[in-house]
Amino acid sequence: MKPYTYLLIDFFTIIVCFIASFDKRIQFNKQFGAFFLSATIVAIPFISWDIWFTKTGVWWFNTDYTTGIMLAGIPIEEWLFFFCIPFACIFTYYCLDKFFNLRWTSAFNNAIVFLGFIVCVVLMLLYYNRTYTFVTAMVTLTVLFFLHFIAKKEWIGEATIVYLILMLGFFPVNGILTGIGLENPVVNYNPSEFIGIRMFTIPVEDAVYGYSQFLLNIYFFKLLQNEMKNEKGSRKKMNRNKVMLLAERDNSLNEIG
Repeated sequence: MKPYTYLLIDFFTIIVCFIASFDKRIQFNKQFGAFFLSATIVAIPFISWDIWFTKTGVWWFNTDYTTGIMLAGIPIEEWLFFFCIPFACIFTYYCLDKFFNLRWTSAFNNAIVFLGFIVCVVLMLLYYNRTYTFVTAMVTLTVLFFLHFIAKKEWIGEATIVYLILMLGFFPVNGILTGIGLENPVVNYNPSEFIGIRMFTIPVEDAVYGYSQFLLNIYFFKLLQNEMKNEKGSRKKMNRNKVMLLAERDNSLNEIG
């Protein structure tokens, strides 16, 4: 079972959420299209980041815990990671947003962005020579700036609260990947490329990395969700118009007859 460790982590991360998606009260299965497209958009830069870091030795993978199938220098399980983890996260966000009123969290948007800016800038200045730390802080800073000042999204506070809840799943998943319960970690980090602060076995940068990925997944999911909804509405309207035109034509023919 050892070579299937990472694959099983992906599987158990997604399976409960996937099954629950078909619940009549949730019906997240109707959002699969929007999710897959949004996850793919976000996965492209993050997988590129992953390939770059693996190639330069910022981190690397213990292939004893993978099936051995590699794509662009990283395990296939790592590719799946960028779809399985976001699926569980977006599903959770979707459910909490559906069944609970979290709009009150928008009051904390400015404070969250302000604090995020300070933390990221300080990290970039102090650890400019630590690749993982610097790049993660820079990406997170850019994401927060875009969402708050350009896209002007009001759900940053809501997403942040949900992300804190998701930490309950973050610790066991990333904990196993970084060595909890295993002889050796699945993912190994170059100690000279991050600040060295770990939450149990997890580098603190992983949480910041996951936060920026989560925010982008929500942004594109909501964007595509709305576009698909509008497209569906337009299609229904066009069908109604066609039916009305046909009915009018039939009435005109009947009158002539």
